[in-house]
Amino acid sequence: MVSLDGTASHPRELLGNKGHGIEVMRRHDLPVPPAFCITTEVGLRYLADRRAAMDAIWDDVLDRMSWLEAQTSRTFGRGPRPLLVSVRSGATQSMPGMMDTILDLGMNDDVEHALAAADAAFARDTRRRFEGMYRRIVGVGDREAVPADPYAQLRTGIEAVFASWNSPRAVAYRAHYGVDDRSGTAIVIQAMVFGNRGSDSGAGVLISRNPITGDNEPFGEWLPGGQGDDVVSGSVDVEPIAALRDEQPAVYDELMDAARRLERLGSDVQEIEFTVEDGKLWLLQTRGAERSAQAAVRLALQLRHEGLIDDAETLRRVTPAHVQTLLRPALQPEIRLAAKLLAKGLPACPGVASGKAYTDVDEALDAVERGESVILVRDHTRPEDVSGMLAAQGIVTEVGGAASHAAVVSRELGRVAVVGCGQGVAASLAGKWITVDGAEGEVREGNLSLSAWSESDTPELRELAGIARRISPLRAHSSGDHVRLDDTTPAAIAAAMKSGRTDVVSATPLIVMLTALRLANGTTP
Repeated sequence: MVSLDGTASHPRELLGNKGHGIEVMRRHDLPVPPAFCITTEVGLRYLADRRAAMDAIWDDVLDRMSWLEAQTSRTFGRGPRPLLVSVRSGATQSMPGMMDTILDLGMNDDVEHALAAADAAFARDTRRRFEGMYRRIVGVGDREAVPADPYAQLRTGIEAVFASWNSPRAVAYRAHYGVDDRSGTAIVIQAMVFGNRGSDSGAGVLISRNPITGDNEPFGEWLPGGQGDDVVSGSVDVEPIAALRDEQPAVYDELMDAARRLERLGSDVQEIEFTVEDGKLWLLQTRGAERSAQAAVRLALQLRHEGLIDDAETLRRVTPAHVQTLLRPALQPEIRLAAKLLAKGLPACPGVASGKAYTDVDEALDAVERGESVILVRDHTRPEDVSGMLAAQGIVTEVGGAASHAAVVSRELGRVAVVGCGQGVAASLAGKWITVDGAEGEVREGNLSLSAWSESDTPELRELAGIARRISPLRAHSSGDHVRLDDTTPAAIAAAMKSGRTDVVSATPLIVMLTALRLANGTTP
């Protein structure tokens, strides 16, 4: 158990990604609600023996809750100044949307009455949110009562979040990415701040630079009167982050300053979840932002130009898979504009994908097994949809923004995605052959033909290749008198290196060099 007060020196592997980010922000005096962390070690013990693990930590949990009460001058589970908390998973490697979170925990009749003394509508809304989330995550039936004892809520909430490590969606995600099942998750328990409190409150997600295009501009979403789960779930329509600048310019400026500081501290583009409560900014978490292949290349080069990362780190941040994605055939303008536009939304992950539209995950999985190319079309994606998202070539949603679950997971999976296309789109597309253009934010009729590009057509890829030739143990060229390497699998590249080759000719020189660098460093290509 670790108090995240800015003095902890524990590694990310122990605190988890979320706990580590909170600790960094607290250490640098950024506005973060008080929090403590139940470590990944406890998470692993819980998976081995649930009852023994909970019994062993419970007194420490109670001590840390007393610390949270002292930090906030509030009392857990009772008035007149109630303390509510969030219970959030925090794996070492970010797994967006794969595990569970419970907000507003500690709510009961006494707490609702105390909150209603200032704002009855806020109290009702907060209780509604808590009970709905608690029932769904912990598994309380509609006819069962949610426990009134806040500590009973806390214990069952912790157990449910730990147990979500082995949920089908989390298992499928780890299997796809080769994440070790034995790494476990931490849990962060944090004092709640409330974006649903009033007219100058809200919640949002800021990404310090555009994670889709790689443009050096703030990117994100803002929801007045909402809580963070509203934004990241994609279940409601949100405003662009520029709306916060218009509504609360001082808060916006403070948020941008914090983002710049966190970029420098982490030497990376940051994804920041935040809440504004009665005009005051609170930062809830920060992590390296998920990004498209195009953005991965551009952002790595930007950070190198700014002196935040060196040549080796620049190349580490661009994978062979990123380059392969960029070299896939693209939809040319004359072909795109000649096809009927069926839906328009927000570009969430660039690329082009064609297939038959399915609105049911099980039916989509069956179609993939039959060999069909599938586009998954949903009102909004849910964490349990991850198996369908993994199988689909592209993803389309009716609601949600570019920081929603569908958008973030699509970028992580490298799936072409368009979100927020409007009510009724799923029904109108179901069963049709469609082409999804994730750069334009469009869904067009038919299976449209594509044209291929090459590494030499892209200035950023040419620049990366120049850096790689200075560092890679196997230099690759598009032409020359060297031996030609047509097989660019890791095994073939490893064999070329083992044979003593230092230069080869390849149709995809950058992919060869990035793979060689990863092999030389003992990492997965």
